[in-house]
Amino acid sequence: MEPVRTCLGCRKRVDRSAVMRVVAREGEVVVDHTATLPGRGAWVHPTRECIDSALRRKAFGRALRVESGLATRQVLTMIEAPPGAPEEQAD
Repeated sequence: MEPVRTCLGCRKRVDRSAVMRVVAREGEVVVDHTATLPGRGAWVHPTRECIDSALRRKAFGRALRVESGLATRQVLTMIEAPPGAPEEQAD
């Protein structure tokens, strides 16, 4: 039986493989692809709807127990890029 996690956006309980783990790193929400980064993590479906819902409810800060605002650029970029697409590089 696979572990169950709750999505920050839709609040549904799902298998761990259906959601992605995120952690707070230097004031930004970072995707933890291997689910091994240290620190408190939170789980969210990799969909725009769930991430937008979590942002509206300010769920990232509460779940990760961070008092200051968190940047979510990396999470939003990851879900908008097609799978396997190379990441954009800054000039």
